[in-house]
Amino acid sequence: MTDQKVMNRWLVVVGAILIQLALGAIYAWSAFTKKITAEGGDYGFTAKEAAWIFSAGLATFAFVMLFAGKWQAKVGPKKVAMTGGLVLGAGYILGGFLGKTFIAQFLCIGIIGGAGIGLAYVVPIAVGVKWFPDKKGLITGLAVAGFGFGATIWVKLAGSWFGGLLNTTSLFGLPGVQSVFIIYGVAFAVMVLLGSMVMVNPPEGWKPAGWNPPAPSATAKASGHIDLSASEMKGTIQYWGLLVMFICSALSGLMVIYCIKLFGVDSLIANVEEMTPVKAGAIAGTAMAWYAILNGLGRIAWGAVSGKIGCKTAIFLMCLIQGIMMLAFFKVGATATGLIFGACVIGFNFGGNFALFPVATADFFGNKNVGTNYPWVFLAYGIAGIAGPQIAGYFKDHAVDVNSWKMPFIIAGVACLVAAALSLLLKAPKGHDAK
Repeated sequence: MTDQKVMNRWLVVVGAILIQLALGAIYAWSAFTKKITAEGGDYGFTAKEAAWIFSAGLATFAFVMLFAGKWQAKVGPKKVAMTGGLVLGAGYILGGFLGKTFIAQFLCIGIIGGAGIGLAYVVPIAVGVKWFPDKKGLITGLAVAGFGFGATIWVKLAGSWFGGLLNTTSLFGLPGVQSVFIIYGVAFAVMVLLGSMVMVNPPEGWKPAGWNPPAPSATAKASGHIDLSASEMKGTIQYWGLLVMFICSALSGLMVIYCIKLFGVDSLIANVEEMTPVKAGAIAGTAMAWYAILNGLGRIAWGAVSGKIGCKTAIFLMCLIQGIMMLAFFKVGATATGLIFGACVIGFNFGGNFALFPVATADFFGNKNVGTNYPWVFLAYGIAGIAGPQIAGYFKDHAVDVNSWKMPFIIAGVACLVAAALSLLLKAPKGHDAK
């Protein structure tokens, strides 16, 4: 099947990146938090309410992926990705017209928007692994890199590029936040629909020219578990180990995505002489943009590293570095340079989760069912997406001074170190040769 005429498989990567650029919108939420929590502003939400909108998007994203994985196996990846783009776009457009209240933003941006992301997200990963069985780590990293890079685009467009859409735009007489939601909703739908055009699986039996799959070991042949189904996977200790590791590792990145603007402003004003709220907000916005850029680069880099040193070793290093940085972030973030540097390190390591855990899922449980298996591992993201922002939101709402930020970062740092320790203990299921 190697020599039959098929489309250029690198088109799948281009389509995947285009889709993920749009889906990365959820990581741009920090661009809106200062506006919607401002006292006397158009909304006046509490920090906890702003966190709940973000958490709802993350959790819905993760849980809808369970359905999306099964659905794309039945109807094909293209239809699922296209539906996801339309739902995501509809959520943001509705959030623009109806999003004056917390409950409206929670439902439109959080639930509907999150559902759209969950439908589309799994498709580029599942399709990419099938087209690139010879480069799983690198291609998974490339396929999801757009998610991180996309956040940079949406953050900068909202906050500073062309004067910042939040400051310059008023569609249908709506405030800047809601106007931006409408613009973004249209852009997201168009981008995902275009990327979906190349989301098709390779023909049955196809393999890249010059590549031969590694022969299964004698133990694997005897066990019959080269490719585990979702139900078989969930019966293994390895599945629960990956789930807990992903929760602990993702907690820090999702916490910082939500609170970097709030923490950055508080920390810089408290520690830097003659620092104004406007200047502190601009620096925090820059830190978030760099976070997003390094988030995208981290997905590619950690995916490539896993191919060299093995997925388990890469996860250990990623979690260890992240844990150390989170424990130091309160101090590091007390200067403008430190805040940006810390954001870069955290973003880089957080991005690695989305390259390494799909590869770990494929390595442990097989390539064949990764589209239905990985959503069950990805549930960890939804759990961390609730826990991380809510922990930060709780301490912010009960803050006495800037020192209140110490505890959420300590909690996240310890969680990362727990994940690093678990990665050393976890062994591949019997019959698998995961590294």
